[in-house]
Amino acid sequence: MRQENKSTMKLRRRNIALTIAYDGTNYCGFQWQSPPRRAVQNILEERLEKIFGDKIELAAAGRTDSGVHAQGQVVNFFTDGKIPLEKIPIAARAVLPEDIVVREAQEVDKNFSALHSAKSKIYLYRIFSAEVSNPLVNRFAWHIARPLDVNLMSDALKILVGTHDFSSFKAAGGAPNMNPVRKIFDAEIFRENFFGSELLTIKIHASGFLYHMARNIVALTVAVGRKNFSLSDFQKIFDAKDRRLVPATAPARGLCLQKVFY
Repeated sequence: MRQENKSTMKLRRRNIALTIAYDGTNYCGFQWQSPPRRAVQNILEERLEKIFGDKIELAAAGRTDSGVHAQGQVVNFFTDGKIPLEKIPIAARAVLPEDIVVREAQEVDKNFSALHSAKSKIYLYRIFSAEVSNPLVNRFAWHIARPLDVNLMSDALKILVGTHDFSSFKAAGGAPNMNPVRKIFDAEIFRENFFGSELLTIKIHASGFLYHMARNIVALTVAVGRKNFSLSDFQKIFDAKDRRLVPATAPARGLCLQKVFY
């Protein structure tokens, strides 16, 4: 939502919050981009105007990067449109492409902001550890052709739980002067079946995430699983608060914004 238009937008009768799912493969991230670049926000704002009959400007819980997916992205916008809540997901299905879906709609307080009202978020990162890849999971998981030590990865993730300075996992390019302290409530790795393949899924539930924080955590955790780094190395890199010590950022395709809590 453009800051200069916010006060005018809030004069409208309704503040609508939507829970959105999307396959981010074909988009330049969520945040609005100048055409011809396509972002999820561009598509949503353009198509939702057809449903609500007025100009739509969205605020979103997270600005997912190019290629990152979402199962529980939350957006909100102000509108005078009168369409009943229960009809919004159905109407959206008729105007949105197949890789973007409105899962739920609700009317919220005028002071609700999908971005600023969020208390915490869960991101999932999926890894397919097998010698041969599976084309049905390639869009949604990082294929690693060598075995990983899941127990070591689990122990590494436990180190992150609590309130810490996560500067070691913050990429350049994020908001300047952002406080690097975040609280991780839970960080774990588990196995799940996905399109007939067993994937390793890393779950991180945190108060908030720095730019590329989740993918950089995954990169270092995978390095431990490959036994390129020890648990002691993981701790030292975490404590050093130096991004240069962390391996290259994990690919975007494995990351999914799973849920936002308010």
